[in-house]
Amino acid sequence: TTGSMPGIKAFTAAVFGGIGSIPGALLGGILLGVIEIFAGAYISTQRANAIVFLVLIIVLLVKPTGLLGKKIREKV
Repeated sequence: TTGSMPGIKAFTAAVFGGIGSIPGALLGGILLGVIEIFAGAYISTQRANAIVFLVLIIVLLVKPTGLLGKKIREKV
């Protein structure tokens, strides 16, 4: 539907910045917007939504807690 893509982009920005961190979500949103603008300028505007999913996958693989996310400690 029409409203699903902004929701997915907001979720991606929150994951990118770090779940549970408001400054992280703000930073994630700004960086995601910059990435989308440059991707649209250099690659294609039609593939901008695919870039969002690619960023989400890369962040979850490299740093699952996000940029400013809290470290998770496991107690044994």
